[in-house]
Amino acid sequence: MIVVTGGAGFIGSAVVRELLVRGYRVRVVDNMSKPSSRVPEGVEFVRGDLADPATARESFRGAKACINLAARIGGIGYFHKLPATILSENNCIYSSTFEAAVDHKLERMIFVSSSMVFESATRFPSREDELLSLPPPFTAYGFSKLIGEWYCRAFFDQHGLQSTICRPFNAIGPDEEAGEVVGEAHVIPDLVKKVLSGQHPLELLGDGRQTRCFTHVRDIARGIVMSLESEKAVNEDFNLGTAEEITMLELARRIHALCAPERPFEVTYVPGFASDIRRRVPDGAKAKRLLGWEPTITIDEGLRECVAAARARQ
Repeated sequence: MIVVTGGAGFIGSAVVRELLVRGYRVRVVDNMSKPSSRVPEGVEFVRGDLADPATARESFRGAKACINLAARIGGIGYFHKLPATILSENNCIYSSTFEAAVDHKLERMIFVSSSMVFESATRFPSREDELLSLPPPFTAYGFSKLIGEWYCRAFFDQHGLQSTICRPFNAIGPDEEAGEVVGEAHVIPDLVKKVLSGQHPLELLGDGRQTRCFTHVRDIARGIVMSLESEKAVNEDFNLGTAEEITMLELARRIHALCAPERPFEVTYVPGFASDIRRRVPDGAKAKRLLGWEPTITIDEGLRECVAAARARQ
């Protein structure tokens, strides 16, 4: 039995589908706090708050390993609005789940971290071993994910709990929905919603020159499960992402071309958030070398899926 915390969320549900395809028995634990949360078919489901130690202990009963995705998460506006909630609740979730993993003698904890632990990076692409020499992240979410990585190290040092850290870089996929306000969700669903709703000119946060490296959620899910299955991944950390950068202006241009090719592309720039970093680029060589993993789905394929899904939800 593999426990997937946060398994009804965007990345979590993709991980669950990958596990089921490979024949695993899966238990999903999720509080269903997001309107877009969906319980994948074919799993045992526990609805509960993993910040509660009793819920975590009961949810981990009989499990072999845990893929730990449960966290308070959203887009950049969400991080800006709820920093104390994010830090407090994520720490409670980590404490409960790691303690439960020790209590039930799980073989491995796969902790799904975030590319935001690299917020202070100045060298690109960024390697895993450079993280220890960087200043800490400056957003509460990035810092909370770095704390989760330290849980992995501390619980191995004291309790012998083996773990693997996976850091997705800017997941893209058709199941992520836009929020009610800009920044509540991530940039791609936000932009798709704006264009499909007829916004013109299209509003971009900041100056449009910020870059990101988008990785399809199915590729990320495959990498996470490959790390679960690999002995080489024990007590290792992996960047899961492509090093192909795209500016937010070019991203908006491609989304506009898919959503409204009949309209001229025009943007207007609005003030962004203070925590919107300029650049984030992963070095994926370690995942390729130890896991044999690399992304296979292009950003354009992913954007076509996202636009088609958003149209279907209208």
